[in-house]
Amino acid sequence: MLLSLVLIWAVSWPVIKIGVGQIPPIWYGCLRYAIASLILFGVLVARGELALPPPADVPVVVISGALQMAAYSALTGLALTILPPGRASVLAFSTPIVVAPLAAWRLGEDLGPRMVAGVLIGCAGTAVIASPSFAVVGRQTLAYAMLMGAATAWAVTLVTVRGHRFTSSALSLAPWQMLVATILLLPIAISAEGAPPAISPLGAATLVYVAPVATAFAYWAVVEAGRRFAASTMSMALLATPSVGLLISAWVLNEPINASLVAGVALTAIGIRLTIATTRKG
Repeated sequence: MLLSLVLIWAVSWPVIKIGVGQIPPIWYGCLRYAIASLILFGVLVARGELALPPPADVPVVVISGALQMAAYSALTGLALTILPPGRASVLAFSTPIVVAPLAAWRLGEDLGPRMVAGVLIGCAGTAVIASPSFAVVGRQTLAYAMLMGAATAWAVTLVTVRGHRFTSSALSLAPWQMLVATILLLPIAISAEGAPPAISPLGAATLVYVAPVATAFAYWAVVEAGRRFAASTMSMALLATPSVGLLISAWVLNEPINASLVAGVALTAIGIRLTIATTRKG
């Protein structure tokens, strides 16, 4: 299940790249979460577990729906209209580097020498990956900024979740989080991209994969895998996602892999490895 999750999310990056070429990116995110929420609501109804989120969990539902889902999908979707998916996935998965200083500030977690080194090395890796855009400030620079904004949005959610004591299961809250994301993205899509677009067969095919498989099923899979593996094991396994995504993008979309990208991936992976190892030790 864990291996399938890595592959599913790795494949999703080039698929979403194709999708946002057919459907405007904010509409794409809105449709993605609308379909996924309907599927998970159906699963909960079939299991007899559908219920409103308890008041204690509502703030986390809203924060996760707004930041981890709505903001993340909108920012990564917009970035993918400019950047190749492999390079984008590496930066979008740099969340652990951002989590470390946020957790130290918000939750009082210890920010030791290894974690500081991990954050600095990881930041150097992201800078190397984005370095081709430094010569000319333009759309690519904006796209890299959006990806780091997406990683930060997910990091804020993770830190919030880390400090929260849940009264419901993650699976029972997931469709409500996705519903929040849909509700937030809908007016933005209408105001920024106009009326609902006509969906081409290719665009529909990408949604058939991204919404049920890479969103609804993947969320369930990560919850189930999380019950059987330690958090550190999960984090390290999911680090394979951007690397596999990069290889798939190079194969399917002919994305070039140059020295700066390889060096950036290596530095980012080392930085994330140090921050995760320090967290596990603590």
